[in-house]
Amino acid sequence: MADNGSVQGATIYAVEEYSVHEEPYYLPIGDEVQLFETAYRQRIPVLLKGPTGAGKTRFVEYMAYRLGRPMMKISSRTGEEVEHRMPLITVACHEDLTASDLVGRYLLDTDGTRWVDGPLTRAVKVGAICYLDEVVEARKDTTVLIHPLTDYRRLLPIEKLGQVIEAADGFLLVISYNPGYQSALKDLKHSTRQRFIAIEFNYPPREAEAQIIAHESGCDERTAMDLARLGEKVRNLKEHGLGEGVSTRLLVYAGRLIAQGIAPRRACQVAITWALTDDSEVQRSIEEVVTSIFE
Repeated sequence: MADNGSVQGATIYAVEEYSVHEEPYYLPIGDEVQLFETAYRQRIPVLLKGPTGAGKTRFVEYMAYRLGRPMMKISSRTGEEVEHRMPLITVACHEDLTASDLVGRYLLDTDGTRWVDGPLTRAVKVGAICYLDEVVEARKDTTVLIHPLTDYRRLLPIEKLGQVIEAADGFLLVISYNPGYQSALKDLKHSTRQRFIAIEFNYPPREAEAQIIAHESGCDERTAMDLARLGEKVRNLKEHGLGEGVSTRLLVYAGRLIAQGIAPRRACQVAITWALTDDSEVQRSIEEVVTSIFE
């Protein structure tokens, strides 16, 4: 990855120079890799749907690495030849996210005003994958500005500059959202949805999830399988007051604690039970499931 420097041990990158340099661990469950690769070649925007912690973000990172075209370029900072891969620009969407946050804005400095590109503009210019995570959290007027980028035009209008930018080769827009949080106020407009192909994510089957837990946490295979069983059983509690099932991410956290010597039931309490809910009744139900597996 292109390094723009460091501050007290933290490495800093320009947003358009960040790339996934090491292959992330991702276990394909269906044909999602083939679908994404085909969409990328055909310049078709991609919508990822699925619950929290089901692997959507990891999948995007994996695909950015897999699709990356390693090449050598001269670093603008050091003047040395460095490896360059496909940039990945991720934007965590929230209710206060504005069009200016994505496209750019004028800022005041000692020399007056200057224009600063937003992350979407930078992605369009350099041909990056731009990932808008939980896009339904953003204001509805914000999502409209992506429409010209998601059809044959592949254009980004910047009204404040009076410019229209044509997306560079390699640019792909990827968005995600969690249908479990869907409501009348937080849903994609049909005019937006129908500009993407949609790939659905869910929690993996028990054996695959156990494999993921073992790899990511470092716990033994038996513990990983027990945690995968726990995940299945806890997700069945959604009909009994649990807002959302336990994510693979939380199961991995529990596995990490166990691998470091924390007692399994205590690890599950802090990583799963208390993390999922504050409802005492639901907590007791989860604790009963934990006890049935980790006696």
